[in-house]
Amino acid sequence: MRVWRGNPYPLGATWDGRGVNFAVFSETAERLDVCLFDSPDLVHESGRVTLPAVTGHVWHGYFPDLRPGQLYGLRADGPYAPERGQRHNPSKLLFDPYAKGVGRDLHYDDSLYGYTIGAAEKDLSFDSRDSAAHAPLAAVIDPAFTWGADKRPHRPLADMVIYELHVRGFTKNHPGVAEPLRGAYAGLASSAVIDYLLDLGVNAVELLPVQYRVSERFLVEEGLSNYWGYNTLGFFAPDPRLAAARDPHGIIGEFKTMVAHLHDAGIAVILDVVYNHTAEGNELGPTVCFRGLDNAAYYHLADNPRFTYDVTGTGNSVNLGHPRTLQLVIDSLRYWAAEMHVDGFRFDLAPELARQFRDYDKLSPFFNVLLQDLVLADVHLIAEP
Repeated sequence: MRVWRGNPYPLGATWDGRGVNFAVFSETAERLDVCLFDSPDLVHESGRVTLPAVTGHVWHGYFPDLRPGQLYGLRADGPYAPERGQRHNPSKLLFDPYAKGVGRDLHYDDSLYGYTIGAAEKDLSFDSRDSAAHAPLAAVIDPAFTWGADKRPHRPLADMVIYELHVRGFTKNHPGVAEPLRGAYAGLASSAVIDYLLDLGVNAVELLPVQYRVSERFLVEEGLSNYWGYNTLGFFAPDPRLAAARDPHGIIGEFKTMVAHLHDAGIAVILDVVYNHTAEGNELGPTVCFRGLDNAAYYHLADNPRFTYDVTGTGNSVNLGHPRTLQLVIDSLRYWAAEMHVDGFRFDLAPELARQFRDYDKLSPFFNVLLQDLVLADVHLIAEP
């Protein structure tokens, strides 16, 4: 597999029409590998390539032979020292924080945890089992889409009539939605739904979380799921559970088509977004993404850095005091606004996003960056207090 030096920006896997550039942030990793999968059914990667260059703690490489649709995961080798807040474990396959598409969902297994479940030392132990058979996979995507004359419905917030809805529940229960489209983005774009919303006088929909989420293990073991979606793992990828399409490109295209049809009717699209915590939970949670890449950069840690500092009630709190984590969130918002054409965001548990350190600060970097960003200046921003 040919690999060149590539570029440190943009982060994630970027198809440029000729090849794919990978760029992944980790300040503490000593090696970062891209693991390639030829099928979502594989239990081991088809190939593994170490990213050859590092610039500003961003590992990067360019793969001239890769194409959109390629499935992949990451492995980060480095210190495993939970007492210092470092939890690298190269036997754990990691989801790319910048992944635009989901190639395979997570399936819970004890191998997903960086420590040995049941060990007397708990998370101070080390688990060397390979998690590749059960970890979620990212997919390289081609962002091309014909938007035509799509226009954002510019309307003052005071003049908006917003219908908050769950994509799956709303379209499952609407009798006018065709059966194959019920529960999906495509169902929300159907003429029956749009006519219904217009008859109500609605001119904006606020979608409960549609970013890729993972249900907590205790729910899955009870045969349940995190239906509402407030347990995000991928901040860029639309949740495949809410799509009629099954492949990553089809899912993204379905979401964009939904937005375009709603815009044609003058209906704005606002996303309820969850950036205050992730699906990895506390220090006893799985190592499937951020924790394995750079635990101390992505999460607020307690005075004893072995433990997460939790103000969300979910086990962890995202550390927007770190510049790369702040960049991740802002890049995600820009992506949904610029590439997916959404019209605004409702921030779940917004005060947590303003904790540069541990205390709320109305002058936090997050608010400062948000209010001066040229892409986000054109969308509605709503905070849950």
